[in-house]
Amino acid sequence: MIKFLDLQKITAKYADEIHEAVSRVVDSGWYLQGEENERFEQHYADYIGTKHCVGCANGLDALIWIYRAYIEMGVMQPGDEVIVPANTYIASILAITENGLKPVLVEPRLDTLEIDADRIEEAITERTRSILLVHLYGRCAYTEKISEICRKHGLKLVEDNAQAHGCNSQLSKTGSLGEAAGHSFYPGKNLGAFGDGGAVTTNDKELADTVRALANYGSEKKYVFKYKGRNSRLDEIQAAVLDVKLRHLDEDNAHRQEIANYYYEHIANPLITLPTRLPDAHNVYHLFPILCEKRDALQSHLAENGIQTFIHYPIPPHQQQCYRAWNDLSFPITEQIHQQELSLPISPVMTMEEVNDILRVIRGFYT
Repeated sequence: MIKFLDLQKITAKYADEIHEAVSRVVDSGWYLQGEENERFEQHYADYIGTKHCVGCANGLDALIWIYRAYIEMGVMQPGDEVIVPANTYIASILAITENGLKPVLVEPRLDTLEIDADRIEEAITERTRSILLVHLYGRCAYTEKISEICRKHGLKLVEDNAQAHGCNSQLSKTGSLGEAAGHSFYPGKNLGAFGDGGAVTTNDKELADTVRALANYGSEKKYVFKYKGRNSRLDEIQAAVLDVKLRHLDEDNAHRQEIANYYYEHIANPLITLPTRLPDAHNVYHLFPILCEKRDALQSHLAENGIQTFIHYPIPPHQQQCYRAWNDLSFPITEQIHQQELSLPISPVMTMEEVNDILRVIRGFYT
């Protein structure tokens, strides 16, 4: 069977380094807020290109804390609006509503699957305070036009970098392009932990300090609580594992790019649409999405031939029960993507033989 993502093989690649790192933590007797966190935060900030990195429990919390920090700092208040792509994963939306802010959904482009910069300004009102830019599937969603819109309207550009570790824009790495960014280290990410984990990167010291306090029960000083915070901390074992895997991230992303380029060169079918091909530096291929006719039948055919695929995502946010007030809204481009998207296997441990097997089975379905 060709797994969608073989985490055992990925771990095995760096097993000796990982075992050494985990043993170091176990032997230290210090499991939270210690040297491993400090080391990883510094290394990840250096890698992303920001002054600050604050580890937290998961990627959703990372985004929640950014917007909560802006509220605590007086930059935003409940009821303010945040523009966000309509086709994003639900976590992007949850981070906004969790803070009493209002998501304003904007359609993506069908050719890029990222937010359509040409639709953003028409969605801006006097209550708009931020754009949450999601680098979906590992593709860089940043454009100079989006940056110009933020400058023109005084908006905070926040990045959801959960799927784009190591991705670049023409300026710098994603995660350093706006005022702040949230990162997820869920095990299946390009930079994945052995459980949940997340981080906030920023050049804003006040924001970083506020996020760190909020994620530590609201405390900047032991037993003194400035905010009504929560417990949302990255543990020492996860930090140690992430620091090992960070050293290999560019190499792993390069293999993903090699596979993706092969897909692009060999998938030639009028019933399959591929997103616009970006230069390798601008796409780290967390996922390889295709849009296809007879999506569900193709997925079943692949499964029958031992190939595991996933749909990202079958139900768009505005049609979810938890946002039932939006259920009557229409976002036709988003809905088309969610009805046709299928993610093919791609990972740093896949072989080209497996890629060719996948392509052969796809050709067999459409002939």
